Formats: sequence, C-alpha cells, structure tokens
Amino acid sequence: MLSPDPGQLFDLVRIKMPFGRYKGRLLIDLPEPYLVWFNREGFPDGRLGDMLRTVYEIKVNGLEYLFKPLRGR
Repeated sequence: MLSPDPGQLFDLVRIKMPFGRYKGRLLIDLPEPYLVWFNREGFPDGRLGDMLRTVYEIKVNGLEYLFKPLRGR
C-alpha cells in the first residue's frame, strides 16, 4: 500500500487553484461540488490533477479536520 506524500499534503493548504471559477482559492478550500464535477468530467493532467483528486477523496470521506493543524504552518 502506498503512503501519502507528506509534502503533497502540505501543498494542499498552500497552493491555490490556478484557473477557473475558484482561481486563487486554496486547494483544500475548494467546494466539494466543484471537486465532484471534476471527478465526473475528469481531473486535469499532472500534479494539479493528482492534488485535486486527493482533495476530492479527503472531502468525500470527511477528513478535512486533519488539515487544521497544517493551516498554521
């Protein structure tokens, strides 16, 4: 089983969405319906798509609370 990359998890609370309706919003703060749309229509290629897919899984599984301690860093 693969372990999540801790660096990528930190990036979710630092990197902002680079385009679209929610441009400028932190990835972890994207609304769940937006991520559900990406899941249905297809995530972007590359690292951004991987991070959005991770945020989707975090949100649909109710794990956002895990990022509270990371926000202050």
